[in-house]
Amino acid sequence: MRILAIDYGQKRTGIAVTDPLQLIANGLTTVATKDLETFVTSYVQSEPVERIIVGHPRQMNGEDSENMRRITPFVNRLRKLLPTIPVELYDERFTSVLAHRAMLDSGIGRKARQNKALVDEISATIILQGWMEQLNRKS
Repeated sequence: MRILAIDYGQKRTGIAVTDPLQLIANGLTTVATKDLETFVTSYVQSEPVERIIVGHPRQMNGEDSENMRRITPFVNRLRKLLPTIPVELYDERFTSVLAHRAMLDSGIGRKARQNKALVDEISATIILQGWMEQLNRKS
């Protein structure tokens, strides 16, 4: 079964997913946030998903950021729509910075680095990779 990660944004949302063995996190797509619930419910009908990880936006002092007021209702709706799939929050501080750095390090051109949808997808992948690494450290 796969694990799905979501980097929730006001306009666009990045989505990443593991392979079925949960070894590798890969960017999946970016969707318009208004279509997110439809996309996720459709995806879990076509692919077995064990868990959904949603980026938890926090400020440097650990307090929730402004975007959390949109994420909490989304997470609550998702839990009602998909009651058999656990939905977890994972600290997403620095994911956008890490996404930009990953793009620079990979040699992606300047124009591509300005593609916010790509940044969101990479951020979702970083969230998922971080969650997987944290899980491995615990076990």
